[in-house]
Amino acid sequence: MQTARQMSAEERDGIMSSAAQVKNSMNEPMNQTLMQEEQQRIPNAMTMPNVLRTGPFVGVGDGIHNAEGIAKVFPLQDGSSILRIENLHVTNDPELYVYLSPDKSASDFINVGKLKANNGNQNYEIPAGTDLSMYYTVLIWCRPFSFW
Repeated sequence: MQTARQMSAEERDGIMSSAAQVKNSMNEPMNQTLMQEEQQRIPNAMTMPNVLRTGPFVGVGDGIHNAEGIAKVFPLQDGSSILRIENLHVTNDPELYVYLSPDKSASDFINVGKLKANNGNQNYEIPAGTDLSMYYTVLIWCRPFSFW
């Protein structure tokens, strides 16, 4: 982060543009625990688990930081939850992380992990005890260029 703070805007833009060209994909299946719980709830049924929340990703709108896909939160019987990101297509940047936040500013957030790939489907465990009534925005944020 210290190095990023010392860079000029042109240097940061160059790094971001280069990184954005790199694509990596993942097609992580639906969380196995989630599917097992759903089978216990409705035996012999081919159903999708109950979704607590869902919403689309929206890019920043600057022509560089684009994002598409759907975020879904699934509750588990033990009280924890899973964040599932589906059909993700996001501009690749160095060290992208997935955060839960009350708003788009990331002034308060919960880190659920490093982004596994900038394309595809992936799952993240939401920390136990997270009050999802407060954290209803999912952000994909480039940590080195954050100035928190």
